[in-house]
Order: sequence, then structure tokens, then C-alpha cells
Amino acid sequence: MEKLHNNQNTNETSSKKTPLLSDIKVFLHEILDIRKDTDKKGTIEDIKGNISMQGHTAWVLVFSILIASIGLNISSAAVVIGAMLISPLMGPILGVGLSIGINDVDTLKRSLINLGVMVGLSLITSFLFFLIPLFRNETPELLARTAPDVRDVFIATAGGLALIIALSR
Repeated sequence: MEKLHNNQNTNETSSKKTPLLSDIKVFLHEILDIRKDTDKKGTIEDIKGNISMQGHTAWVLVFSILIASIGLNISSAAVVIGAMLISPLMGPILGVGLSIGINDVDTLKRSLINLGVMVGLSLITSFLFFLIPLFRNETPELLARTAPDVRDVFIATAGGLALIIALSR
């Protein structure tokens, strides 16, 4: 009899918890569900539109690389971050990710070509900046960028995910 009474208490306790857990699950689903506001077609068009590297984009890249180089040279993380915010490098990077995700070989080729051109232009710009003897000293900020670790990968991944979610609205 006592065993039957314990089973009834257990069932009553679990039935009392279920609505609460169910309510929490529904609440969290409503908060975290991004499918309602996602514009798939618009997102794809927006990402494809930002892959190209021409005209204004090239100049914005050159100036963002100059700003980043100056930030590294004066050991200012804030300036380096500011340069990253204006850099158009994310366009072809997102294009690569999108093209892999939707299996679009033409977009992948275009993205990789533009990414290569942008990386090349970035390297040339920073090389020319650091050719100037005045800017050749090794600062702590510059040295910190030469030894990345797993935390840098997590930061980049979280930033990329946040950007793709922001763009999908």
C-alpha cells in the first residue's frame, strides 16, 4: 500500500512539473525561433550582392587595412576593431559560406576569386605601410596577433553566426 502511495506522489509531482517545463520550452522557443522573421530570398540576394570587389569596395578595404595597420602600430585594440567594422572582407567570406550551404558552384567561384583579390590587396596595403621605417617597431598588439589560439576561432565563429543571423532579417 505504501509503495502505491509513493507511485501516486511521484506521478503527481511529475504531472505538476510538466506544465511548467512545457511553458518554459514554449517561452524559449518563441524567443529563440528566428524562422518567422527570416527572409531567405532577400538574404541570398544581399549576400550575393556584397561579394564583388570593385570601385568603392576596394578603397574601403584599403583604408580599413591602413586603419588596422595604424592600430597595430600604436598598439590600440580599439582602432583594430574599428578597422574590422568597416572592412568589406566579410562579403566574399559570407559568399563562400552561402555557396557551400546552398551548393552554388558559380557563387563559390566568384566568392573565392573576390576573396583572393581582397586578401591580396590587403597584404599589399599592409606591406607598403610597414615598409615605412617609422612603422617597423614591434608593439604588444602586433605581437599578440602573431600567435592566435582557439579563443580567436570561437570569437570569429560567434561573430560570423551573429552576422548571418542579422543579415537574414
